[in-house]
Amino acid sequence: MAERKRSPADFALWKGAKPGEPSWDSPWGKGRPGWHIECSAMSRKLLGETFDFHGGGLDLIFPHHENEIAQSECGHGKPQAKYWLHNGLMQAASEAGKVGGRTTRAADGAPAAANTAKISKSTGASPFSELLERHSPEAIRMFLVSTHYRSPIQYSEELLEETARSLEGFYRFFKRYQRITGQSFFKIAQPAVRSAGDFDPGSDPTQKQIADLRNQFLEAMDDDFNTGKAVGKLFELLSLLNKFADDKKLEGTAKPSADALATLTQGATTVRELAVTLGLFRKPVEMKAGGDDSLVSGLMQLLIELRATARKNKDFASADLIRKRLAELGVALEDRPGGTEWTRT
Repeated sequence: MAERKRSPADFALWKGAKPGEPSWDSPWGKGRPGWHIECSAMSRKLLGETFDFHGGGLDLIFPHHENEIAQSECGHGKPQAKYWLHNGLMQAASEAGKVGGRTTRAADGAPAAANTAKISKSTGASPFSELLERHSPEAIRMFLVSTHYRSPIQYSEELLEETARSLEGFYRFFKRYQRITGQSFFKIAQPAVRSAGDFDPGSDPTQKQIADLRNQFLEAMDDDFNTGKAVGKLFELLSLLNKFADDKKLEGTAKPSADALATLTQGATTVRELAVTLGLFRKPVEMKAGGDDSLVSGLMQLLIELRATARKNKDFASADLIRKRLAELGVALEDRPGGTEWTRT
C-alpha cells in the first residue's frame, strides 16, 4: 500500500493477495510476486544475469523495463541486457495514439472519434488466423517491415491490400527473369554472409547502380534496422532492372548478349540476397490446390486464350472488350514476346 512505501517512487516486489486470487505464503503474508520482479526472475533463470537483447513495446519502457533494470542490476551488480529494442505499437491508420490502450489520441489534423483507433478483441477485432485468410503471409511481412520497428504501424485493410499489390511488381519481375534466362529466380543461391554478396561492377554502369543500391540497403539496416528505408531500396532496384530489360530489349526476338544476361543475373541475385535478409521471396507463392486461387488462374488462362484467338482472327473488338472488362475488374494484361501475363491492379 502507498502509505507503507519508504519513497513514493518505490514499486512493489510482492503484492498482497486479494480474496480469490492465487497466493503463496511469505514473511509478509499471503501474496504473489509483483509484475516487474516476475520478469527479472524469469530472465535470470532462463537467460542468466546478463543477456544480449531485451525487447518489448514502447509502452513498456516506463515503468516496467526501468523497474526491471533497477531491481536486476541492484541484485546482480551488472547490466541486465546489452541492447534494448522497443517496437512501435499497432494503430489505426488515422490515429496517432496506442491502439487498444487508454491513451489513444487522434492524429494531427484528423477529427477526433471515440474508440475509432482501438484494435482489440473487446472491439471485435479478428484474430491473426483470420487475417491470414485474407492476406498472404508475405504481404503481411512486407507490410510490417515497411515501417521502422520503433515507429507506430499504421494499420488498415486498405494499406495491407496496397502492400499486396506492390508485391505483384516483384512477382512479375521473377517471371520475366525466368523467361529471359530460363532460370528460376527462386533457384538463385543467395549469399550466406554479407561479404559473399560483394561483387566488382567493373565499368558496367548498371552494375555500378546495383552495387550502390545494395550498399544503401545495407547502410539502412546498419542504422538501427531501418527496414522501411531498406525496402525502398529494393523497389528502386526492381525499377532499375525492369528499365534495363526494356532498354536492352531482352525479351525481343534477338538472343540477349552474354554481358546483358550477366548484368540482369547480378541484379536478380542482389534482389534475392537483400529480400531474403528481410524474410521475403524465400520461395514461390503457393497456390491452394482446388481453391479459389487455382480456379481464378484457370479462368484467367481461358480468357487470355480466347483473346489471343480473337486477335488471330482479327476480331479486335472482342479482344479489346476482354481487356477492357478485365481492367474494370481490377486485372491488367501485359502482352510480351513470350505470351500474355495478367496481374491484379
